[in-house]
Amino acid sequence: MARLKPKDVLPGRGPALGTRLFLLLACSILLMVLDSRENHLQSIRSKLNIAVYPIQAAVDLPFSVADWISTSLSSRRQLLAENEDLRRQQLRSDASVQKMIAIEAENARLRALMDTAALMTDRTMVAEIMAIDLNPYRRLLTINKGSSAGTYRGQALVDAFGIVGQISDLGPLSSQVLLISDPEHAVPVEVNRNGLRTIAVGTGDAQTLNLPFLPNNADIRLGDLLVTSGLGGVFPAGYPVAEVNNIEIDPSRPFAHVEAAPAAELDKVRELLLIWSGDVQEQ
Repeated sequence: MARLKPKDVLPGRGPALGTRLFLLLACSILLMVLDSRENHLQSIRSKLNIAVYPIQAAVDLPFSVADWISTSLSSRRQLLAENEDLRRQQLRSDASVQKMIAIEAENARLRALMDTAALMTDRTMVAEIMAIDLNPYRRLLTINKGSSAGTYRGQALVDAFGIVGQISDLGPLSSQVLLISDPEHAVPVEVNRNGLRTIAVGTGDAQTLNLPFLPNNADIRLGDLLVTSGLGGVFPAGYPVAEVNNIEIDPSRPFAHVEAAPAAELDKVRELLLIWSGDVQEQ
């Protein structure tokens, strides 16, 4: 085989690969030394960074979006949990406030009862209502005091404003109270202004008592206060019963039509005072 002579080498071929690699390394080292000392390539790097940034942003975009979605979902779950917790706290707070309002109202009623008891010379005891008879034709309550507490049939009860009723049925631990507004109840009263005596009868309406036995010429006026007369030996004398609020005179009838509003809050009462009077003997 004929050997190629140097002049037969293909034109255009440069130095060998090793030589070219060596030259590239030398140039690289030289550029790094110059750049580290005099910072000649800073502007070139800045331009390259600007050119490469869109590529970097495109590569990082999926990761950024995934991180943003994860953070948003986590924040939403946290906000929903916090809102739910706040709603529960608000509900508990509202319930506590309502309970405090009820306690304050109860304390006010008890203070009024105690103030009333402080003015009495008779022995008293606080009783609480356990049940109310829903029969529209009767006005009955059940209280949490019975014969074991020393109560007796016919014993009078008052609230902070006046006479409420009397015990009609007695048990060992509880008693039934007949309100003065019951149609079957009557209480002897007198007009506080002049001592005129009569009887106040229940009508079945907690807001109205009837005075059926006053003649047309009786000295009775609107606004007159009716108090217990003490007659009959049931209710001690001097306790408020009602205030006259309606008078009708009909000459064709022998008696005037007189109505009075009970002094006690018969439809709102929660606590009562049992009264032991020296004039009333235990039965």
